[in-house]
Amino acid sequence: MAHKQFNLTTDPWIKVLDKATNQEQTVSLIELFKNAQNYSQLSGEMRSQDLAILRFLLAILTTVYSRYDANDEAYDWLNINDDTMQADLDEEFEAGEINTYLHETWDHLYRSKHFTNIVTKYLQRYSDKFDMFGKQPFYQVTESQYNQLVPKKKQISGSRGPGKVTIKQINRLISESENTPNIFTPKSDEFKNELQLDELVRWLIFYENVSGVTDKTKIETADKFSASAGWLYRLNPVFADGDTLFQTLMLNLVLKTGEHASIVQQPVWEYSTIDAYVNDRKKQLPPTNIAALYTTWSRLLHIDWSEHGQPTIFSATLPIFDSDDVFIEPMTTWREDKKTGHYHPAVKTLRSLGMAMWRNFGEYVKVNSNGSDHEAGIVDWLRYLKDEDKSKDKIIRGSLITLASVALISDGNATSQAPAAEVYDDMRINADVLFDPDKDKALHWPSRIEDMIQLTQIVGSDYWHFAANVAVIRNIEIRPFANQLSAQFYQGLNKPFKDWLSHLTNQDDRDQKSNEWREFLHKYVIDVAGEVMQTSSSRDIGGFVDVNGIIDKNKGPVNIFTVTNRLRYQVQVHMSQY
Repeated sequence: MAHKQFNLTTDPWIKVLDKATNQEQTVSLIELFKNAQNYSQLSGEMRSQDLAILRFLLAILTTVYSRYDANDEAYDWLNINDDTMQADLDEEFEAGEINTYLHETWDHLYRSKHFTNIVTKYLQRYSDKFDMFGKQPFYQVTESQYNQLVPKKKQISGSRGPGKVTIKQINRLISESENTPNIFTPKSDEFKNELQLDELVRWLIFYENVSGVTDKTKIETADKFSASAGWLYRLNPVFADGDTLFQTLMLNLVLKTGEHASIVQQPVWEYSTIDAYVNDRKKQLPPTNIAALYTTWSRLLHIDWSEHGQPTIFSATLPIFDSDDVFIEPMTTWREDKKTGHYHPAVKTLRSLGMAMWRNFGEYVKVNSNGSDHEAGIVDWLRYLKDEDKSKDKIIRGSLITLASVALISDGNATSQAPAAEVYDDMRINADVLFDPDKDKALHWPSRIEDMIQLTQIVGSDYWHFAANVAVIRNIEIRPFANQLSAQFYQGLNKPFKDWLSHLTNQDDRDQKSNEWREFLHKYVIDVAGEVMQTSSSRDIGGFVDVNGIIDKNKGPVNIFTVTNRLRYQVQVHMSQY
């Protein structure tokens, strides 16, 4: 094959939407960072792919602005190598002092509404590491490096050898292996293994984040290890979504040192050798810095190119760190293991596919200031920005914040973990409401919001039981019918609740606003139950005598009217408790 060239720093590969025209563009890394304020959002093949690319871009920004301020000057508390632009920390400086400087950088950048030239300078310095066909190709290893790191029987030669991963498997719109065809795909069989180079780059980054566990080749290690899915695939992602790509990048740019994160960054391309990176990974320790976390490889990939420019991809699994208490990860919700006391990412599954983000409000935001629950790191970062914002022209204070979630959900099969669905959701809330400092639970907005959500869930449970009772009267399967009506019940609540949430302010009377939601919820549940009544048949109206006490413990007559009255009573009782 004739020598090919494709450098991510100068060649277009990132899909964005132009803010002025709403037209899609494809831009290079340098172009993106120079014009991020002119783009509304990333616009790749999937929202979850956009999230992986967002984290990749944030790894670059975190690396640069943890070393240089908004005037492109190196921080005094770092010893920076002028050639490599890499840094060592001066131990004389305390974390609080460092964070003050970092916040000043963040604040100046945000107000300037553009990134500075130091980002371009950094990308130019490391342009050889972003070359798809370079001496050390981007996000890949050479054939000799691959063969040195895998067992002898797994070694490769050219396009021959075990451990192949096809384009149609890396392309997560298809996710098809040679053994398991995927019928419902956007491409016919003839074109499933064809990609343009810019699209291949996007899927390559995405695959390192969301690979499944079907790979048969692993790198050689002293101790055996199990194949693991990509790190992003193991999260319940949450991030702040801005009005422009620049704003989204800035709101998620965590410039802060602390207990869980070092300010000294080391993205994967800054390792001196592939061996050095793999040796670090063999230790199976969580990264100590965000740039390393956001560029964590799940697989060692080698691409062999044919004379006609067709890629053959080889993949070897890398060992990954345990997910317990990896609080350096800002973009996930957490769930406590009651047996061990450790926290792990609250992974979304097919069973929770239909559950809207607002229903798990307490997982994203710490609703009890005295509790031990860990709120999402990105929410904690936004709280920090609000608290540090002392200016008159507020940045975070009083503004509407959009918390968004996009998850690629696996099929739950332990031997494959193939993608089964992608789900996106968001919720908008005033920052002063989200970070209400009032310690009085009766006045603390997050606590009141959580109370309204709990009430809604209880009323939702009442409605499920109403639907189950209707199923008994109709002599049909209970669970499918009740689950279907319950899903429709919550689907109808999503927009009203999100609207109610987004219009709250810190000046509102808590009781008045809570009552507004109670009144809406009460009317809504009665209305949807009434719609079920409208479909009643003579069987529903006649009902039956409940001799077995299935619905009526007094073994009296049961029909659509009695179960509706029961629902009304239960709702009224539960409403009075909140």
